[in-house]
Amino acid sequence: MISRDVTIKNSVGLHARPATFFIQKANSYKSSIWVEREDRRVNAKSLLGVLSLGIVKGMTITLIADGSDEKEALEGLAVLIDQGFTE
Repeated sequence: MISRDVTIKNSVGLHARPATFFIQKANSYKSSIWVEREDRRVNAKSLLGVLSLGIVKGMTITLIADGSDEKEALEGLAVLIDQGFTE
């Protein structure tokens, strides 16, 4: 299991369209992936879970992955966030 802190840079945060891109990317990996904010942890492959965190621009979240492709998963999701959810 590994984790990585990332800061949300896009203007609307992790809502609606960006969250959909994030979930699609998370689902492309075999590993279990979670998003953690303060004391709450949700499944990164669940749109409702991710939206429930209310992640906005400037917030730092922790990505956690556990599985065979955990390093690739965290790197791929971190790049997506750093690029403002554009591929």
